[in-house]
Amino acid sequence: MEFAFKLNEGRMRRYIAIACCIITVGCASKEEPVIDQSSQSQVVEKYLKNGAWNHHYLTKEWDEWISKGIEEDSTIAFLWQQKALPFWKRKKYALAVKYYDKAVELNRHKWLSRRGFLRCIFSKEYEGALSDLEAYRNEFGPTYEQDHPLEFYMGICHLQLNRFDKALEVLQGSVQAQESEYGLEGVHYLDRYYLAIAYYENGQYDQAIAEFDKTLEEYPVFSDAQYYKSLSLNYLGDKESAQSLMAEAKANFDAGHTFNEDSNPYEDYPYQITWQWSSAEAMLR
Repeated sequence: MEFAFKLNEGRMRRYIAIACCIITVGCASKEEPVIDQSSQSQVVEKYLKNGAWNHHYLTKEWDEWISKGIEEDSTIAFLWQQKALPFWKRKKYALAVKYYDKAVELNRHKWLSRRGFLRCIFSKEYEGALSDLEAYRNEFGPTYEQDHPLEFYMGICHLQLNRFDKALEVLQGSVQAQESEYGLEGVHYLDRYYLAIAYYENGQYDQAIAEFDKTLEEYPVFSDAQYYKSLSLNYLGDKESAQSLMAEAKANFDAGHTFNEDSNPYEDYPYQITWQWSSAEAMLR
C-alpha cells in the first residue's frame, strides 16, 4: 500500500505559502503568463492552445506548432519555454538549455528560478544552477520550485560540488527558517533528508542520525534515509543496528518506498539510492 503523509497544521501553512508563490511567480509547465500585447495573445492562442497543446509534448507536432509560433513572434518567452519542455524530458540538455535561455532572456522574473531548478536536478550544471538561484533570490526575493525553497536546491548543488560545509550552512538556515515560519512539522521530509546528508558528509554522524530520525517520523519507510542512517550507525560502531536497518531499508526500497518527487519519473535525485544497494553489505563490514 502506498505510504500516505499526514497533512498537519504546519504543512498546511507551508502549502498555502507555496501556493501564493506559484500564483505570484507561476511555475507550472503549461501555465500561460499574462501577455499585454493582443497580438502575442493571438499567437499563444493559435500555436499553443489550438496547436501544440492538442498533441503530447513528445510528439513532433508539438515542436512543429511551437516553431511556427516562434517564427511569427520570437519575443514570447512562453513559446521558448514550451519548446524546451520535451528536451528536458528526453535528456537532450544542450537543446533544452539553449531554448530555455531564450525564455529567461525574455522574461527573467518568470523563468530564472525555474532554470536553476532544472539545471540542478536535470542537466546537473551545479555552478550554473547556483548562479541562477542566487541571482533570482537577490533580484526578486524568495520563492519555491517543486514545493521547496531555492535554498534547498542551493544546498544540493553544494553537496554535489563537495562543498559540505557550505551545504550544511545553507540547509541549516533553510530548515531553521521553515521551522520558525511553519513549525517543526511544516518542513518537507526531503529538506530534512538533505540536511541530514550534509551532517553525514561532514562526519557529524550523531546530528545526521537525529535529522534522519525526523525525516523518518514523517516518512517511516523512506528507504534512502534508512540507508544513510545505517551508514551513520556503522561509522559510530553500532554495526548490529546498522546491518538490521540496512536490511529493512532494502525491503522498503523493493516495495517502492523511495523519493516521490514529481521529477522522479525522469531523473534520479542526488543521494537517491538506486544501484548502491548491491554495495551495501560491503560498506557495512
